[in-house]
Amino acid sequence: MTNAEAAATTISWADFEKVLIVAGTVTRVEAFPEARSPAWKIWVDFGPWGEKKTSARVAHLYTAADLVGRQVVGVINFPEKQIGPFRSQFLLTGFPTEAGVVLTAIERPVPNGTRLA
Repeated sequence: MTNAEAAATTISWADFEKVLIVAGTVTRVEAFPEARSPAWKIWVDFGPWGEKKTSARVAHLYTAADLVGRQVVGVINFPEKQIGPFRSQFLLTGFPTEAGVVLTAIERPVPNGTRLA
């Protein structure tokens, strides 16, 4: 199956509801020198879902200062994933471009933990 075919696969509303896509605020960012591509270790406050951490290859477009305090969108119900010496607890969403990954933007602030509808 190609990427285009996978993207065109129809899912049910029940399938969509299984994916926990929520807003959170970046609380901490650290360098991740062990990563193969330039990346950050990022901690995000997801309100009632707690603080979770991830590794993200967004260092080409975002400095640590750009990220701390920024609201982001994450998928928080994937299983944890080992990335080198680091355990990633959620998927930070964004769009790949030639310049790097552009983070999914929230148009105005929402409470941490708000679920995408």
